Amino acid sequence: MFTHRLATPADLDALRDVMARAIAELQRGFLDPDQIAASHAVMGLDTQLIADGTYFIVEAAAGDGGARIAGCGGWSHRATLYGGDHSADLRDPAPLDPAVDAARIRAMYTHPDFARRGVGRLVMALCEDAARAAGFRRAEMMATLAGEPLNRACGYAPIERIEAPGPGGARVPLIRMGKPLTGG
Repeated sequence: MFTHRLATPADLDALRDVMARAIAELQRGFLDPDQIAASHAVMGLDTQLIADGTYFIVEAAAGDGGARIAGCGGWSHRATLYGGDHSADLRDPAPLDPAVDAARIRAMYTHPDFARRGVGRLVMALCEDAARAAGFRRAEMMATLAGEPLNRACGYAPIERIEAPGPGGARVPLIRMGKPLTGG
C-alpha cells in the first residue's frame, strides 16, 4: 500500500504541511495547547537531511492517480539530535564517527490521515537500515511524548528526559532514546 523514496527540494512545502498537521493533531492528548504551539518552534524540517540524501518520504496512492505523503523521516550522520532549519541553536553539522557515535533518527512525522497504519514503523526501518549500511551500530533520537510508544515498540529505550524551551515560556517535554542497530 505504501511506497517510499528520498525527499528532494521540490518536496519542501508538502513536507512542511505534513509536519505542521502532525504536530497540531497528533500531539493532542500528550501536550497542552501552549506546548503544542511551542512545538512548532522546537520541531520541524532540517533541510540538511534532504541535502545529505538521508530523508525518506512514504507515499500512499491518491484517488487521482498521484501520491500523497503519508509520512516522512530521516537519519543523520551529523551531531544534530533534533530541531529544524529555524532552530539554529540546536544544530551541529559535525560529522559522527560510526565506530563510536550513534546515528541520529530525525524528524519523523506521520500525516494524521495515516496514523497507526504502519507508516512510522516503515520510516523507522528505512532509517535504521540506511544507518546500519553506513556502519553505525547504534541509533538515537529525541522523541516526543506522542512518539514514545512507537519508539519503544521499535526497541528504543529512554536515555534522558528534557524540556525544550519554546516561545512564550512553554516547555516541550522530549525524551532522548537509543537502540543498538544489530541484526538486519
